[in-house]
Amino acid sequence: MWAQVATLGTSHNRWIAAVVAIVLAIVAAALLDRMLSNRGRSLATTLVGGELTPAVDTRLRVLRRVLEAVIIFIGIFIAISQFDSLDRLANSVLASSAIVAAAVGFASRTTLANGVAGILLAVTQPLRVGDQVTFEGESGTVEDVRLTYTYLRDARGTRVVIPNERLAMGTLRNHTVLQADPGTEISVWLAPETDALAAVAVLEEALPDGRPVLAEVAAAGSRLTVTGEASRENDLRAAAYAALRGAGLR
Repeated sequence: MWAQVATLGTSHNRWIAAVVAIVLAIVAAALLDRMLSNRGRSLATTLVGGELTPAVDTRLRVLRRVLEAVIIFIGIFIAISQFDSLDRLANSVLASSAIVAAAVGFASRTTLANGVAGILLAVTQPLRVGDQVTFEGESGTVEDVRLTYTYLRDARGTRVVIPNERLAMGTLRNHTVLQADPGTEISVWLAPETDALAAVAVLEEALPDGRPVLAEVAAAGSRLTVTGEASRENDLRAAAYAALRGAGLR
C-alpha cells in the first residue's frame, strides 16, 4: 500500500512539474515579448541613429515571434521529459534522423511552411511594416508581419490576413519600397447603372492632383481608385464624392 501511495505521490509531483514548466515557458515568452517590444525598439532606434526604420521594425517583430516559439517549445519538451514513457518516446524520436526528417517534411507543408516563409520575408523584406502593397487583388497597408501570417489594413479599415507561405510564393506589388510617400489611395464605389468612364472623366477634371483609375467592374457595381496626397485622405474622399454627386453620378 505504501508503495502505491509513493507512486501516486511521484506521479502527482511530475504532473505539477510539467504544468509549472509550461506555465513558466508561457510567462517567459510574454515577458520577453514585452521586453523586446519596449527596450528592443529603443535599442534598435539607438543603433540605427534615429527613427526606427520599417526594415528594422519588421525584423524585430519576426525575431520576437521566433524567440517566443522557441521558449514555448522548450517548456513543452521539459514537461514531456517529466514522464518516463513520454521521455523515452521523445528520445527515440530525436535519435532517429529518418523520423525527424519525415516529421519536419510533413509539418513544413502546414505549420512550419508559414514559419519558414515568415523568416524568409524578414530577411529579404519584399514588404515592411507601413508599406502599401497589393497582393492577389487585395490592397492595403502592412500592419504587422508575424511568424506565420502577415496583416494588411485596407482603405475601408478591414484587416486582411495572408499566410506567409502564399505571400512568399506569390506576386507582390509594393508601392512604397522605392518611394517613401506614394500618396493615399481611396476607393469609390458606383452603382451598376452608373457610367464608370464618365465618372473617371469627372474626377480627372475636379481633382487635378488626384489620379482616378477604373479598378474593378463587377455585377454589384464599379470601383474607382483615386490616389492623392497622403495627408488628405479624408478630404480626397469627400471631394471625390462631392464631384460625382455634382455631376449626377452615384
